[in-house]
Amino acid sequence: MFELFHHLLLEPLEQRFFLKALLAGCLVAITCSVVGCLVVLRRMAFLGDAIAHAMIAGVAAAYLLLRIGFGGAPHAPAMLIGALIAALLTVVLVRMVAGRGRLKDDTAIGIMYTGIFALGVVMVSLWQHLIHIDIVHFMIGDVLGVSDADLIMVGGIAALVLSLIIIGFRSLQAVSFDPVMAASIGIPVLLWDMLLTGAVALVVVSAVTIVGVILVIGLLITPAATAYLLSERLSRMMLLAAGFAVSAVVLGLYISMWLDTTGGGTIVLVATAQFAGVFVLAPRHGMLAQLRAARSHVPDEVCEDILGSLLRSPNHQAGLAQLSHYLSHDRRLLRRGLRQLLRQEAIAAVQEQWALTPIGHRRAERLRRSHRLWESFLHRVGVPHDDLHNHAELLEHLHHPEALEYLDQVLGHPTRDPHGKRIPSILATDSDEPVPLDLLSEGYCGEVAILGPEARGLDLIPGETVRVSRSAAADGDWQLRSEERSITISPAQAHAILLRLVPCPIQPDQGKHA
Repeated sequence: MFELFHHLLLEPLEQRFFLKALLAGCLVAITCSVVGCLVVLRRMAFLGDAIAHAMIAGVAAAYLLLRIGFGGAPHAPAMLIGALIAALLTVVLVRMVAGRGRLKDDTAIGIMYTGIFALGVVMVSLWQHLIHIDIVHFMIGDVLGVSDADLIMVGGIAALVLSLIIIGFRSLQAVSFDPVMAASIGIPVLLWDMLLTGAVALVVVSAVTIVGVILVIGLLITPAATAYLLSERLSRMMLLAAGFAVSAVVLGLYISMWLDTTGGGTIVLVATAQFAGVFVLAPRHGMLAQLRAARSHVPDEVCEDILGSLLRSPNHQAGLAQLSHYLSHDRRLLRRGLRQLLRQEAIAAVQEQWALTPIGHRRAERLRRSHRLWESFLHRVGVPHDDLHNHAELLEHLHHPEALEYLDQVLGHPTRDPHGKRIPSILATDSDEPVPLDLLSEGYCGEVAILGPEARGLDLIPGETVRVSRSAAADGDWQLRSEERSITISPAQAHAILLRLVPCPIQPDQGKHA
């Protein structure tokens, strides 16, 4: 057993090339994954791919310049500078094409990176006697062949890029999540955008040595996307992404040694397997979690239909068989709806039946109010009388308080629908929320909750109970009656007075005009 352990895990560590590959791979993985989090948030993944493909033109140009211009041999720093210039040129051209024409960013990226990549391929083929680039190595990388110069380059880029992110974390976070807000608080969005683009270019240039052009986008994006499924905070996302990336490098290198496969491809394959596992199993955003949520989710319309049916039932209670008779929904969906309403304490089980609780009764009355207001509105706009109910059944689920207040005001605060049925008052539906005075009909009572600027000169005391004695539908002023006085309110003042509705303790004939 120990011999197997030694052979599989310890023996590779005794080889210098494996240790260098492990160190370089981990440095690139950490840098790529951390920057990749910002790339994922900014939706710049395609730009990273473009930079990687454009590098061949920069490397070829650097070869030619050193060979012809200086007569020297190519070396790593020159290749890095050439690749970086090509990468930045690609970014500038993409922004120029996308910013000055009708083309979107993705179209401009597709045009520019293929054009510059093709330029590099043509340069290599024309001057192949001067440019000795191993295209296969450039495309798929050779992590196990990392040189000391490559290691120094990777370490330097990692230190530079990670320092930039640590120093500018707050600004980068703001720019990534909301550039408009960042600009409004004085953050130089364009500067940080350029710095991030430059960091992406540096990271891609360093990663090409490890995994090659084809797979560099996988190391840049996949660990970050995996972490994105598990975290809502950028700092935690970066830590998780770095952990996934380093583990992918370590496991990928070991597997490549055991199976004698290419290191870069194996690393990205492990990272992809990590993403697949998290994509399926993530507790909140994973596929299984979403399937469970979809199966357990019940549309609000179904729950509201159940509440409405219970409200119409004798004693406000009914069994599953009766609900199935009233409603056209599948029984399984009704059962899930009943369970959801039970969790929300809107219904309660009573002798093998379901009954409305006070919470459920209030919700059902709100639905009934919505239905009858919509019937009144549809009647007003000319819908045939026989069609009112069917149309209102569809519209009743649109019961946002502001929408119902608007309907109520437009219709003149009706108390009966076109069928002569009572329209539930606001008191029956939203008793805890303050209501503007100009939305109330005659007969409502409430405690003065809020006095706006237009109403602060009135003889009203917050917490005082008053009664609305004039219909809001009538032209002219409102009147508020308390136990001792009556106060005249203008329309502008009425809108600025909010009452918290209560049962009326004041009789209509009480109060003297003030």
